[in-house]
Amino acid sequence: MKVKVLEAKTLNELDSYWSNEDYSALLKEFDFPEADDVKDENLREMLFMAISDFEPNEAASIVLTYKLSDQLNEGQIHSISHEMTNDKVAEEYPEPNLHYDLFNINQLLYKAYNGTFPNTEATLLKFEVLEDDGVDIGEDRETLAKIIAGGLKDSSLVKRLFADQLEGNKKFEDAHKFIWTVNTEEKNKYQILTSKYLISKEDIAGSSYDVEVKDYEDD
Repeated sequence: MKVKVLEAKTLNELDSYWSNEDYSALLKEFDFPEADDVKDENLREMLFMAISDFEPNEAASIVLTYKLSDQLNEGQIHSISHEMTNDKVAEEYPEPNLHYDLFNINQLLYKAYNGTFPNTEATLLKFEVLEDDGVDIGEDRETLAKIIAGGLKDSSLVKRLFADQLEGNKKFEDAHKFIWTVNTEEKNKYQILTSKYLISKEDIAGSSYDVEVKDYEDD
C-alpha cells in the first residue's frame, strides 16, 4: 500500500466542536443574565467571562455535565472536574472513547482561565492512499491505525505500545485510543484527529511510504 502524507500539524483547539448554540446554552448554565440577547460574535467572549466567575473545578463540573451527563454519572463528573485542573485527563482517562470530548472541554476551560488547566494538544493528520492493494479501508479504525503507523518512526509511542497489534499478532481492539475522528470527504483522502501525546508531527518519518496492512487471524 502506497501512502502520501499531505499534512501533519499540532492543534490546541478544534473550531468545529463548539457551536454558537453550545455557547448560548452554557451561558445559561453559568447563570449569565439575558443570555438569549447576546450576539453570536460575542457569545464565546461572554461565556469566558461567565466561566471565570466560578472556581475552576465548579466550572469544569458544569461543562462536563452539559456535554457528557449521558455518559458519566455524577460521581465520575465530580472526580474528573477535580482531576482535570492538574492532570491531562484527555490523555489519561481510562475510557478512550471520551478522550476527544475531554480534550475539547479541557481546552475551552484552559482558554477561559488563560491557563489554570493543563494545555493539551491534538494532531491533525491528512494523507492520501495512492495504492490500496485491494483493501476496503472505509472508516475502519483498525485498518487506518495500521496505515498511519506505517509512516511513523520506530521510536513513536504508538509503535512501542501496539507492536503486536500492528504486526497482526493480536487483535487490534485499541485502535480507537488514538484515532478520535475520521473524515473522508474525498475518495482515498483521509483526515484524522488524534492526541499529540500518542502521535506528534515529529513522529512522521517522511512524506510518503509503503505499508503492508497485516490482518489478525484467530487460530
